[in-house]
Amino acid sequence: MNQAAPRQARRRLLLAWPLALGMALSGCANRPDLAPGASPPPAWSGRLAVKIDSAPPQSFTASFELKGSAEQGSLGLYTPVGSTVAWLEWSPGHAELQARGERRQFDSVDALVAEATGTPLPLPALFHWLRGQPDEQGDWSADLSRIGEGRLVARRLQPLPEAELRVILDR
Repeated sequence: MNQAAPRQARRRLLLAWPLALGMALSGCANRPDLAPGASPPPAWSGRLAVKIDSAPPQSFTASFELKGSAEQGSLGLYTPVGSTVAWLEWSPGHAELQARGERRQFDSVDALVAEATGTPLPLPALFHWLRGQPDEQGDWSADLSRIGEGRLVARRLQPLPEAELRVILDR
């Protein structure tokens, strides 16, 4: 039996390994749903809290992952242990909420967000605020003074009931 054959096979394997790894990693580098040269949509994650001064007062806290834009995106809401509370997806002509084992369709992303959080939230403004850009959306105003630290507070005084949104971004 030729003893050089196993050594040559090992040598070929060692030489082929970097090439195979490079090909595998390059295959992961491009997402198939992105056009060549396109950048992935913006994404944020952290914790959020919504407080509504209704009778009785309501509050909601969750970890979140927000992707995309006000026109097309998704929002995942999670418990402290990582279980999914709700998954929201929207695009032009489509707004869907998945929660408690059910899927529900909505006429608009505004109706979808109101159902998921308990109050209407200014989704277009939220995307601006998270980028540190002021955007007074209707009756909501945001304090962006700590956005560099990953903290955002937005309030709605009118119409009643008053509401507050607090966001702490992961770093």
